[in-house]
Amino acid sequence: MSESRDERADRPVPGAPSSAWDDGLIARRARPGRLPRRNSVWEADEAQRAKEPTHPPIVPEPLPAPRAGTVLRPRLDALRELVGLSRARLDRRTLAEAGRVLEEAAARQRHSLDLTVVAIAGATGSGKSTLFNALARTQLSEAGVRRPTTAIPIACAWTDRSDRADGLLDRLGIPARARRAPVRPYDPGLNGLVLLDLPDHDSATPGHREQVDRLLRLVDAVIWVVDPEKYADAVLHERYLRPLAGYAEVTFVVLNQVDRLSGDAADQVLDDLRRLLDEDGIALGEHGEPGATVLALSALTGDRVGELREMLAQFTAGRNVPERRLVADVDGVSARLRPAYIAKGRPGLTETARQEFEDRLAEAVGAHAAGLAAERAWLRDAERACGTSWTQARRWYGRKRGARGGAGGDSTTGVGAVARAVATAVALSSADRTAASAHAAGTGEPSRRTASRPLVEQAVRALAYEASAGLPDPWAQAVREAAGRGAEGLAEALDTAAATAASAAARGAATNGRTSGRRTGAGKAGGGGRTAKTGTSGKGGKAGKGGKNEADGAEEAVVIAGAAEKPEGSRTAAGEPGDGDPGTGRAGRLRGPRTGAGRTRGGAAPRLVRPRWWVVAATSQGVLSLLQLLGAVWLVGVLIGAYGAEWWVPGLVLAGSGVGGPALAWCCRAVARGPARRHGLETERRLRSVAAGCGRERVLEPVAAELLRYREVRAQFVIAAGEV
Repeated sequence: MSESRDERADRPVPGAPSSAWDDGLIARRARPGRLPRRNSVWEADEAQRAKEPTHPPIVPEPLPAPRAGTVLRPRLDALRELVGLSRARLDRRTLAEAGRVLEEAAARQRHSLDLTVVAIAGATGSGKSTLFNALARTQLSEAGVRRPTTAIPIACAWTDRSDRADGLLDRLGIPARARRAPVRPYDPGLNGLVLLDLPDHDSATPGHREQVDRLLRLVDAVIWVVDPEKYADAVLHERYLRPLAGYAEVTFVVLNQVDRLSGDAADQVLDDLRRLLDEDGIALGEHGEPGATVLALSALTGDRVGELREMLAQFTAGRNVPERRLVADVDGVSARLRPAYIAKGRPGLTETARQEFEDRLAEAVGAHAAGLAAERAWLRDAERACGTSWTQARRWYGRKRGARGGAGGDSTTGVGAVARAVATAVALSSADRTAASAHAAGTGEPSRRTASRPLVEQAVRALAYEASAGLPDPWAQAVREAAGRGAEGLAEALDTAAATAASAAARGAATNGRTSGRRTGAGKAGGGGRTAKTGTSGKGGKAGKGGKNEADGAEEAVVIAGAAEKPEGSRTAAGEPGDGDPGTGRAGRLRGPRTGAGRTRGGAAPRLVRPRWWVVAATSQGVLSLLQLLGAVWLVGVLIGAYGAEWWVPGLVLAGSGVGGPALAWCCRAVARGPARRHGLETERRLRSVAAGCGRERVLEPVAAELLRYREVRAQFVIAAGEV
């Protein structure tokens, strides 16, 4: 058995001074009491082994080798898929290291994984070649005081066949003249070990550092050799140990030349070395935990070299060191790629963000205003259908009077000139709109801009911000670009969709107006004259209400389409009917031809079906009007003595029918508020649905596709990083 640390400290040294050792931790001067050096390393090792009690050699039983690729292959496949999915989102420099790891892994797997390549690396004068010879128990690599001593890497392979490691050494670039074989028979515990003696990493000779850097990326494990002088060298820690902290499980750190230190000094240097390694982020394999192995030895005297040899035998017996090294490679590249794939929080399109986007688009096309306008139009239709006959007659008379005043005005007076100017402007406006509609029908573009551009842009920006919040920069940029591409034609698509919905609503309203006019039978309410292509004649003032209902339905369709301007004489969103204004009778008659509502039948939009109680109410109003006439005639006859009856009977009939008409109209208005509200909500819902469909097709779906792609890439990254 080898001596313990305390026994070595208490061992008497011939000729040594009695005072405590005070030569410093990194001194390099001979002490009078130093033990004499041996002639050769292997002789010293044999002498040390001879002092130990004889017992059968301990040959570590090889651990059952795991099936090749059980851990590594899924991660490499995921990393390869990750690189393929990310080429369009990440630049080449970001993915270059991942590609190199995949190439090196494929190249290493083409050779035997039962062979373990271990490189001995260190600074100038640290004793790398001496340790290499001590492990091989023969002089294989030149060791001396000349610096640098090792010019090319030297390899020694413990294999049953001399050519078994040739392919692996060819990959490493080891020339044939630098390949050695151990003394036979060699230690069977080292079977499968390929040991390399590397040049100095701080050599002044050009090319030595490049060789070390190249081989450190290819070998399976590294033995870092440090000495009491350079164990804290900044170049070693900052250039090599700290960047390679993730390879702690395949790393050995050996403090060499402890024969130059006393027991206490060696312990202090070793503790300080452990502290520096911990600051470098290298996990230390202590107390059974995986990590780097730290050992103090003397390659020159052979002290504890046998312990390192046994550690290497156990290390290579598992036949999984190459896979562990490749796993560390994948871990390293995954850690560097993490900022490009792992988001902060849980990004994505929430239901709240979708709803807010649809609400903004609905506001852009004026869905709420269209619903209110449709509700008011329904209430006006109910008021006209259920109003008293005298009210309808008064409106008809006002339109007729306004038409006569506009047509018969003196051409020399200002009133006639203004009337003619208004009529001409209305006609020109109608002609312009008709031409614009024809152009739109030929080009497929809407005739007017109905959607608010600023509101549409604000909706897209807000959605892109919500969807990309927390995403890594490349994927956040991709989401914003997808939303920007969809926003380029979104406003025009909303215009087209709103115009289509307005046209369908106008066709449904026109058809409904013609049918309901015949159903209610409310006569003598026409506008006089012949309206274009409505099939109603105004001769003698006898026309159904179809023309009027068509105009109201067309007006509702214009509001749904988001028209900002209305023709002269048409009713505003919150105003009263313009047909009672004597100055706008002509404009009122032109509304039907201007919208073209009576030119087609049917439509895709749900019709404004008039309730049956409107017919009952209109009939009741007619009966009450007839009773009023009969009561008036009867009362006059009684007063002049034509009829022999009490005067209060016809007076009661006249008063009851006179009060019943307005009372019935008021009740109908109260009852109509509920259906009008439902009709307005349905109109708003249809327009909101159209706007939401456009936004979903042009913006939401491309953004969702980018987010789905990010989730797929993130899932592959989680597998590649070994986090599953």
